[in-house]
Amino acid sequence: MSKRITDPRDFGRVVVLMGGTSSEREVSLDSGRNCLEALLRRGVDAHAVDGVPALVKELVAQRVDRVFNVLHGQAGGGEDGVLQGLLEAFGAPYTGSNVLGSALSMDKVRTKQIWRALDLPTPRYVHLPRGADLTAAAGVIGLPLIVKPVSEGSSVGVTRVFKESDLPRAIDAAAKHPGDAMMEELIEGEEYTVAILGREALPTIRIVPAGAYYDYHAKYVAEDTQYICPGLQGAAEQEMRALALAAFRAVGCSGWGRVDLMRDRAERNFLLEVNTAPGMTSHSLVPKAARAVGLDFDELVWRVLETSFRDPPGATA
Repeated sequence: MSKRITDPRDFGRVVVLMGGTSSEREVSLDSGRNCLEALLRRGVDAHAVDGVPALVKELVAQRVDRVFNVLHGQAGGGEDGVLQGLLEAFGAPYTGSNVLGSALSMDKVRTKQIWRALDLPTPRYVHLPRGADLTAAAGVIGLPLIVKPVSEGSSVGVTRVFKESDLPRAIDAAAKHPGDAMMEELIEGEEYTVAILGREALPTIRIVPAGAYYDYHAKYVAEDTQYICPGLQGAAEQEMRALALAAFRAVGCSGWGRVDLMRDRAERNFLLEVNTAPGMTSHSLVPKAARAVGLDFDELVWRVLETSFRDPPGATA
């Protein structure tokens, strides 16, 4: 368990790190404002900081006791291990996964390599370095398939491909973002997510978009996406939560996060990816799962901040 805190003064001066320069900047700013307001309502000495360069100034000036990280993404975001390495160097406690867990889970290909090595179910995929043979890769996966950037979140750069002639357009969309791309088997069925808080998997959420897919618009703009929590019942619910927790731990993640999955028409679960700094907007999924177990938004943010008190070395789950 994370250390339980009852006095907000025990957190010290908390920097809520948001914004940054990644493709998910606007979502991060929205998340950060919500978390900042929640901490202030609970009496925490919390302050907003936009991006890593501004954080460095605060660290050098010794105005940081701990960091609540809601930077999303890579390349100026806070989910790729770079921020975590900086904070480790300064000895500043922070929420979320450490350097290893952040870096691994940001890279979808390496995440899937670990899951497959451990026989955890995930869709078939092909790594697509720039200039890769798209036709050959599609022949391995088969249609329909998905093309996505290896290291982006929030459905940024994701394209579903149903005929071979759409492949170049899909690659062009992924290539607008840094790093390689990947091609993945399209699992047709229901989409789920499982939030992780401390050592517990919260209830599953089944996501039912009004349109065909749960894309960026359905996640952050649309008001007609349905979220059913818990998304499953009985043994199926427990199985998916256990799988999500195992997948989260397999890539070295800790503290809090979210695991996204698909469940096909044969009721088989497939792991998609891990998010180590999930959104905390009005549309976000971790707060919805927390409400299902009696945690309102302010209490959830407090519990996430508590995860910045790390377990001692050698502690086991």
